[in-house]
Amino acid sequence: MLLDKIYYTVNSLEGDYAYLKKEGDAPEELKCVARALLPPEIMEGSRLVYEMMEYSIAD
Repeated sequence: MLLDKIYYTVNSLEGDYAYLKKEGDAPEELKCVARALLPPEIMEGSRLVYEMMEYSIAD
Protein backbone atom coordinates (compact mmCIF):
# COMPACT_ATOMS: atom_id res chain seq x y z
CA MET A 1 0.00 0.00 0.00
CA LEU A 2 1.16 3.53 -0.74
CA LEU A 3 1.16 4.72 2.89
CA ASP A 4 3.04 1.74 4.35
CA LYS A 5 6.65 2.07 5.45
CA ILE A 6 9.07 0.17 3.25
CA TYR A 7 12.62 -0.44 4.44
CA TYR A 8 15.63 -0.60 2.12
CA THR A 9 19.36 -1.09 2.49
CA VAL A 10 21.73 0.78 0.19
CA ASN A 11 23.44 -2.00 -1.74
CA SER A 12 25.72 0.18 -3.86
CA LEU A 13 26.30 3.75 -5.00
CA GLU A 14 27.19 4.31 -8.64
CA GLY A 15 27.52 7.89 -9.81
CA ASP A 16 24.18 9.68 -9.57
CA TYR A 17 22.28 6.50 -8.65
CA ALA A 18 21.88 4.27 -5.64
CA TYR A 19 20.82 0.64 -5.79
CA LEU A 20 18.51 -0.31 -2.95
CA LYS A 21 17.58 -3.76 -1.68
CA LYS A 22 14.13 -4.10 -0.16
CA GLU A 23 14.19 -5.72 3.28
CA GLY A 24 12.16 -8.87 3.60
CA ASP A 25 12.21 -12.61 3.16
CA ALA A 26 11.93 -12.93 -0.62
CA PRO A 27 14.98 -11.98 -2.70
CA GLU A 28 14.06 -9.19 -5.07
CA GLU A 29 15.79 -7.15 -7.74
CA LEU A 30 17.65 -4.05 -6.73
CA LYS A 31 15.77 -0.77 -7.09
CA CYS A 32 17.65 2.02 -8.89
CA VAL A 33 16.96 5.45 -7.36
CA ALA A 34 18.45 8.83 -8.25
CA ARG A 35 20.66 10.03 -5.40
CA ALA A 36 18.98 13.44 -5.58
CA LEU A 37 15.89 11.78 -4.05
CA LEU A 38 17.85 10.33 -1.12
CA PRO A 39 19.37 11.90 1.99
CA PRO A 40 22.84 13.28 1.12
CA GLU A 41 24.58 11.47 4.00
CA ILE A 42 23.80 7.93 2.78
CA MET A 43 26.56 5.41 2.13
CA GLU A 44 26.67 1.74 1.24
CA GLY A 45 24.96 -0.24 3.99
CA SER A 46 22.73 2.66 5.11
CA ARG A 47 19.21 1.67 6.10
CA LEU A 48 16.44 3.80 4.60
CA VAL A 49 12.72 4.03 5.10
CA TYR A 50 10.33 5.03 2.31
CA GLU A 51 7.20 6.68 3.67
CA MET A 52 4.79 9.24 2.23
CA MET A 53 6.75 9.24 -1.06
CA GLU A 54 10.02 10.28 0.66
CA TYR A 55 13.20 8.46 1.65
CA SER A 56 14.84 9.08 5.00
CA ILE A 57 17.47 7.41 7.16
CA ALA A 58 15.86 4.74 9.36
CA ASP A 59 16.43 5.05 13.11
